[in-house]
Amino acid sequence: MSHHTDHEAEHTPEAIRERIRSSSTQGYLKDSIYGAIDGAVTTFAVVSSVTGAGLSSGIVIILGLANLLADGFSMAAGNFLGTRAENQSESKARREEEREIETHPEGEQEEIRQIFAAKGFKGDTLEEVVKVITADKKRWVDTMMQEEHGISGTTPSAFKAGLATFVAFLLIGGIPLAAYFVDLLSPNLIGDPFLPSCLLTGIAFFAVGATKSRYVEQHWALSGFETLGIGALAAGMAYGIGLLLRPFAEGL
Repeated sequence: MSHHTDHEAEHTPEAIRERIRSSSTQGYLKDSIYGAIDGAVTTFAVVSSVTGAGLSSGIVIILGLANLLADGFSMAAGNFLGTRAENQSESKARREEEREIETHPEGEQEEIRQIFAAKGFKGDTLEEVVKVITADKKRWVDTMMQEEHGISGTTPSAFKAGLATFVAFLLIGGIPLAAYFVDLLSPNLIGDPFLPSCLLTGIAFFAVGATKSRYVEQHWALSGFETLGIGALAAGMAYGIGLLLRPFAEGL
């Protein structure tokens, strides 16, 4: 009964309006989630490889921080540039549609008619829909953008997308290094820092994966274990490489 009530609550006019309004904010949450996953995987891979090579906590921290900052900035910059390029492409398409409406209004009006005829509208209803949409230029352009180019009206900020990725990358990617900082500041307090680092990172992998399930059709537990498994696989490969390279690191 409560499940049915929850569905009803999700489909009230207010809830629907809020869901549509907050769609761009959810985009930044997705940026944060994938930044967090990448940060945890790459940083823990560095930690695992350096630990496998038998190097000290200081070396782990130096290489881990270098990777954290460089990879985090690289991923954020890539997200920034990609989002900016998409926004510029959308702006160009919008200008072209505005120009087409100004120079060939009859042809663009016929496109609207055919688009909604294909959706099942007919006769006077179809003509009324065309009339309403083409009476407002912004609504007309927005409809053409959505129907012809598949572009919605929301335009995410490239800076916010990049910043969300960078912050999440640093916060979650820093977790594998936490135990090594403790070991560096208070030697012998926690013994081998690799074990608590594994535990903390595993929890982070699972938590981020479970959060990711909000945006994919997957149960939160399955998504959590999937992310944990991928992270463990990457760490295991990196640790194995470190073991193979240990003879070369003996002199460090």
